[in-house]
Amino acid sequence: MGAWRRARSTTALWKGSPIERLRPWHATARLAPWTRHAKRHRVTTSPPASPPAAVTAPIAQLAPAVIAATAFAVVDILIRWGFEAGADSLTMVMVRGLIGVPLLYAWIRFGVRPKPMTPREKWISLGFGVLFAGNVYLLFVAIEAMPVPAAILTYFVYPLLTGLIGAATRLDTLTWRGLTAALAAFLGLGLMLGAHPGGLALIGILAGLGAAACRTTTLILTRAMLPGADARLITWYSLISSTVLFCLVALATGTWNPPQTGFGWACLVGIGVFVTVGLLGVFMSTMRIGPFRTALFMNLEPLLATIGAALFLGEVITPLQALGGAVMIAALVVFQLRR
Repeated sequence: MGAWRRARSTTALWKGSPIERLRPWHATARLAPWTRHAKRHRVTTSPPASPPAAVTAPIAQLAPAVIAATAFAVVDILIRWGFEAGADSLTMVMVRGLIGVPLLYAWIRFGVRPKPMTPREKWISLGFGVLFAGNVYLLFVAIEAMPVPAAILTYFVYPLLTGLIGAATRLDTLTWRGLTAALAAFLGLGLMLGAHPGGLALIGILAGLGAAACRTTTLILTRAMLPGADARLITWYSLISSTVLFCLVALATGTWNPPQTGFGWACLVGIGVFVTVGLLGVFMSTMRIGPFRTALFMNLEPLLATIGAALFLGEVITPLQALGGAVMIAALVVFQLRR
């Protein structure tokens, strides 16, 4: 009887111990049937594996630049269609601003609340609106005066300008390897677009270079003067001041030449939407990866614009242009891996 009691006490201690909880289900055959049944049919699920941080971090850094390049490429095509529908540059940039300001305000109002700006940051952002107005208007003039590939290629001297000025002012780092990749990307871009100076309108070339100068200045000053400001607020204040400027010029000159077709108006609305998206992407990318890398990844814009021109404007991509595009993309990848 004493041995039986000792065995029963030992079994009770064993059942409540951590060792017993580690036993496999088939080792609990002596337990109650309902306990064995529950253990046998227990279903255990594990949460789905999440992407490693090392993979998601670069994607998050580069996403704004890729989105911006795509949006601007769409705008390039829409601008050409707007001109074909009878609109002029000043009317299109003015309407673009009138559409973009409320869109951006909606993003700020209903999205994540941004950090409030100081009075100094607000005035600087409003001043950026002058540069932005020059950038957008001169680019429209270039596209109106020249074929889309030639206008975009002329405008795309700004990646090298931004990188050189950023390195000279120590806002960004630029190694020889990075500079070589940037030059290769630019040469590949030129080969892809197949542009040449012969037969191009001088006003278009000057407008493209002027737009590039405005873009470069905006990228550099944003990084230097507004490093902690919210990109949405920077863009919103810049958009307000540039739109006011366009409206004043249109009133003073009596300019109002809207599209003559419904499709043209649809393109005009699309310009306002996609320019806003592109500007947000540029400012966010500048804060994340620096002005030079942002400018370099903007090389995707002419690649996508050339593809769009071939599909929707009847421009044919030659094998030489395709080779140039491959060289450009390869140079971008090398730069990102070797930065």
